[in-house]
Amino acid sequence: MTDLGKLLVFFGGTIVIVGLVLMLLSRSNVPLGRLPGDIVYRGKNTTFYFPITSCIVISVVLSLLMYLIGRIRK
Repeated sequence: MTDLGKLLVFFGGTIVIVGLVLMLLSRSNVPLGRLPGDIVYRGKNTTFYFPITSCIVISVVLSLLMYLIGRIRK
């Protein structure tokens, strides 16, 4: 059971850190979610939003970060 507790604490801490980063990014002028290539369709009664370019940028940044962390740990 202690392993489950540690896992839950880790995920909780990760969620808090991601939330803080998102709050800081919203206060700065980082155009994530409004990049060229993000798909926005506004119909009469609906809006469809798919930030494909923003997802790719975030994925590349996180991949590089994980790569660097892996290189440092060796």
